Amino acid sequence: MALLLGAVLSLLLVCLLFTIRLYRVVRTASSCGAGTRGPGTRGPVAVLVVAGSGGHTTEILRLVQSLSAAYTPRHYVIADSDRMSEEKICTFERSKQPPDSESQFTICRIPRSREVHQSWSSSLISTLDALRYSLPLVFRLRPDVVLCNGPGTCVPLCVAGLLLGILGMKKVLIVYVESICRVETLSLTGKILYPVSDYFFVQWSSLRDKYPKSIFLGRLV
Repeated sequence: MALLLGAVLSLLLVCLLFTIRLYRVVRTASSCGAGTRGPGTRGPVAVLVVAGSGGHTTEILRLVQSLSAAYTPRHYVIADSDRMSEEKICTFERSKQPPDSESQFTICRIPRSREVHQSWSSSLISTLDALRYSLPLVFRLRPDVVLCNGPGTCVPLCVAGLLLGILGMKKVLIVYVESICRVETLSLTGKILYPVSDYFFVQWSSLRDKYPKSIFLGRLV
């Protein structure tokens, strides 16, 4: 009985320490003062770009187009069942690449977290499977920023980025841009990542009013 009680107390202590560490990591960006240097002011910024299928990829590429040259290398992550995004990304990057210069991007694949109309129970299993692939990928790339805009694939990647910070290995900024299609409510991915994102952008003032942590700068894509 004493052994069981000790194990329970140890587990509770680990959970408490994990929660405290998570809170400190999430609050890091909020505590930054106006004098803090932004990404790109100290050199290249490795950015992990999460591309979904269809409209998500189009929107995220428009966002990447607006980034400065400091955001390099760019590591794109797409779902293994996505057959269209890779071609779009390659076409986009070729248009940005100066002649006779080395490629500054990579494309990686992980299992899709959730298919359209997939049940909640099976979505949990598929998300855990995606997390299994996301952890070693993010730990290997160690990006400075994760940029995403809604596909379910970004959830396990953001969790992996958070874990880097929790373990004290590296602070990874999570930048989430909600789709312009979301006018009154956040997407499911947005609701999940809203509490843990360092910068959470919405494109309608009605959403800014509902979610005070969000940033509204008008239409971004």
